[in-house]
Amino acid sequence: MRHLASLALGILLAGPVQAFDLNDMTEAEQQAFNNAIREYLLEHPEVIFEAVDVYERRQAEAQAKNDIELIAANALELFDDGRSWVGGNPDGDITIVEFLDYKCGYCKKAFDDVQTLVETDGNIRFVVKEFPILGEESLLGARFAVAVRNIGGPDIYQAVHTELMTMRGAINEASLNRIAKAHDLDMNEIAVAMQSDEVTDELRANHALAQKLSINGTPGFVFQSEMMRGYAPLDVMLDVVDRVRG
Repeated sequence: MRHLASLALGILLAGPVQAFDLNDMTEAEQQAFNNAIREYLLEHPEVIFEAVDVYERRQAEAQAKNDIELIAANALELFDDGRSWVGGNPDGDITIVEFLDYKCGYCKKAFDDVQTLVETDGNIRFVVKEFPILGEESLLGARFAVAVRNIGGPDIYQAVHTELMTMRGAINEASLNRIAKAHDLDMNEIAVAMQSDEVTDELRANHALAQKLSINGTPGFVFQSEMMRGYAPLDVMLDVVDRVRG
């Protein structure tokens, strides 16, 4: 029985063994085989966790390989689409791309960490992709930000982007009017631009790109050749940057 259990464990962890076919076993032999597996796992439950660890590691390795291929296939849209705002060091040795939503609590939580990472590192190129997915306020904020960038340029966009990321109230006509007024922007001009095909096409393109990359939530990050789907604290992002550079 113990030998049979060891053979069963080998099959579970290493895959099918040539010349061993469960279909060739009698019903009694199959039952004994199943009992042997059960007995072994009850006596050595740690094996289950070892097998899960192996499975998860293989899954992570497969995901990382797939992500590299996805990033390479969509590199131009990701890193140099000619529209998205670029901050940090434009000549940095790595580029970080963030897909974000102004109503996303985790995006707001990540905001300071991302700022700290980019500013203290000094050699990171940072690209923002407006990715509104959380309702009408999200869409309104994204349209406003893109319209401001198209009309006022990258510097005013950065200031407005910061305000939208740090504000805690509703994104509505009144709050956007206050932001526009604070930065001497013509809200009437911005309101027209917000509904333009140019803004609509950019947001659609960002959604399509996120779908290609299997980014279904916010924040979503691309660290040059690695993807991070979801929020991570600063220390984790620092590790990713070091790994990418390495």
